[in-house]
This record gives sequence, C-alpha cells and structure tokens, in this order.
Amino acid sequence: MLKYLADSLVYTLMGIQPGTMLGEALDFFFYDAMKVFLLLVVIIFGVAVIRSFFPPEKSRKLLGNRREYAGNFLAACLGIVTPFCSCSAVPMFIGFVEAGLPLGVTFSFLISSPTVNEVALVMLWGLFGWKIAFIYTATGVTLAFFGGIIIGKLKLEHLVEDYVYQIKMGESETVVPAWRERLGYAWDYTKDILGRVWLFVLIGIGLGAWIHGYVPMEFVLKYAGPGNPFAVIVAVLIGIPLYSNAAGTIPIVQALVEKGLPMGTALAFMMSIVAISTPEMIILRKVIKLKLIAIFTGIVAVAIIIIGYLFNVIL
Repeated sequence: MLKYLADSLVYTLMGIQPGTMLGEALDFFFYDAMKVFLLLVVIIFGVAVIRSFFPPEKSRKLLGNRREYAGNFLAACLGIVTPFCSCSAVPMFIGFVEAGLPLGVTFSFLISSPTVNEVALVMLWGLFGWKIAFIYTATGVTLAFFGGIIIGKLKLEHLVEDYVYQIKMGESETVVPAWRERLGYAWDYTKDILGRVWLFVLIGIGLGAWIHGYVPMEFVLKYAGPGNPFAVIVAVLIGIPLYSNAAGTIPIVQALVEKGLPMGTALAFMMSIVAISTPEMIILRKVIKLKLIAIFTGIVAVAIIIIGYLFNVIL
C-alpha cells in the first residue's frame, strides 16, 4: 500500500520517469518516510506503555537488589526501555551511582540506553526484517553487558567526580498510575519523541535517498566494501565524532547496504554514532573524569569494531 502511494506520487502525480536517478531517489524518500513514521508512532506508543511500569525509582531499586553480573545484564536490558538518547540517560546514571550501584552496572545501562532503543529497533525491523533487528538488539545488550563488566573490574570509582557521591536524591513514593494515565503518558511521550527526531529522520532519509539514487555502487564497494579489510575500523573512526541518533542514521545505513556495504560495517558505523556521541561525552565530563571517558570510549569502540567484523562473517 505504502509502496503504491509512493510510486503514484512520484511517477504519476509528479510525472517523473521510472528508472531515472531522480525518480529512484524520490521514490525511496517518500516510501521510507511514510513507512518509518508509521512504525515510529505505533511502536513508540507501545514501548511507552511498557516504560510506564519502570519509573526511575523502581529501576534503581530493581538493580540495587542484584549481584554484579546479574545487575549488568538487567541494566543492559533496562536500557532498551529507558531514556531515548545518551544525553537524557546521564541523569539516571548519576542516580544509579548515588544509589550505590556498582560502577560497572551503571555503565552497562549507559551503553545500552542510547545504543539499543525502541526507535532503532523498530526502524531496523521495518527496513531489514526481524532477524537483523534481533541480532542488533542481542549484540547491543552483549556489548553493554561486557563493557560494564570490564569497567567494573578495573575499579575506576575514583574517576567519578566526588560531588556525584554526595548527591542525595531521596526516596520518592512510587504511585501506580491508572491505565488512562499510562495511555496519556504514552501519547505525550510519542509526540515528544517524534518532535525531537522528525528532522533527524527526514535528513537521514534524504541522505539515504541521495545515496540510493545518485551514488555509484562501485564507489561504495571501493572504499567500504568487503575488499577493504579495514572498512569496519574506518567506519567506526568516522562515526565517533559525528552526532545523530539511530532514527537519522538507519535510513543512511539502509541505502549503503543496498549499494553493497556489508551489514556489519554499516551497523558498526551506526552504533559508533549513537553509543559514543560527542554530546554524551561533553555531558559525561560533568560527572566523570577524562581518563574514565577515554577508557569508556576505547572499550566501546573496540567492542563495536569486533561486532562489525563478526556481523560481516555471520551475514
């Protein structure tokens, strides 16, 4: 249905000839835009309802009762249904540290929250199918789990700014909302997320459409194809200083994959952007010292590179 609407808009209403570069680019843009925004509304609303059962205070209590390894795994899983981006995850990171959770557990959450979120999951599912979405989710949780464990084993608590341990957030009474309130929250949350990501989505789809219609396949394969053994490393190094969210990056990944870029290289590029973004590092500097930021960035970057190569072998 959506493909029919996109084809009708581009080739019938706009009168562009099928098979032309402009036609292919515009058809890609309109089809992906309709599909992505439809998926976003439906899935974000559903995830927001689930999220209403996990307020920050409840999450802290839930993690506080777990041993280190179980806590790492649970924190990584909670990251999927908690703050949307890395910047909003930092206040919860402070709350976890203040509540006495092991530093490694808090970093498992900090890695997972921006890397594996509902927007990335639904877009990957819609564009590449459930298997890729599942592998991406499992990989992100695994990355967060082992990344948190490594940081925990290094005993780096002294690299957290002293004032963080002195913050007293206090205990707040958990109020169980009625279903009407949950649904109202879910709708407001959906509008808030769409309001924050729609421009990233359109820019990403626009770039993806341009790549799809105008970038020669030979160009992509020459510099980032399977023939270049350093393609994954280059993709991660390019992605680290960039800033976007998964919503804006996945359409670009889709276009690159269609041009022949290996899936592992494409996902490594995406994960490096969303997991260790520049704004996140700036905000983190307010709560942890530069040495810990460097260690955190290095561990995650190496893990993403390994995951990229592993994906290329598997897929």
